[in-house]
Amino acid sequence: MTGEVDMATADTMMQTALREPARQVTLDLRAVTFFDSAAIYAVVQLARRFPGALTVFPSRQVSRVLEISGLGGQDWLRPT
Repeated sequence: MTGEVDMATADTMMQTALREPARQVTLDLRAVTFFDSAAIYAVVQLARRFPGALTVFPSRQVSRVLEISGLGGQDWLRPT
């Protein structure tokens, strides 16, 4: 993903991740510049759908939002 992940694009991100059957899902969010509550919801839903099988590579902005929201310590989140 690049740019903004918000209420207009978060569902597309989630649906794209779910498009093909998978055992492991990796989200590369290193180029994301804006991340809102809809994006948080989408990532949490993916984490629930793929317990122990989701990996998220965040940008600094995404890391900050997840940290503020209390999700900064999740096992699916990789360091920036």
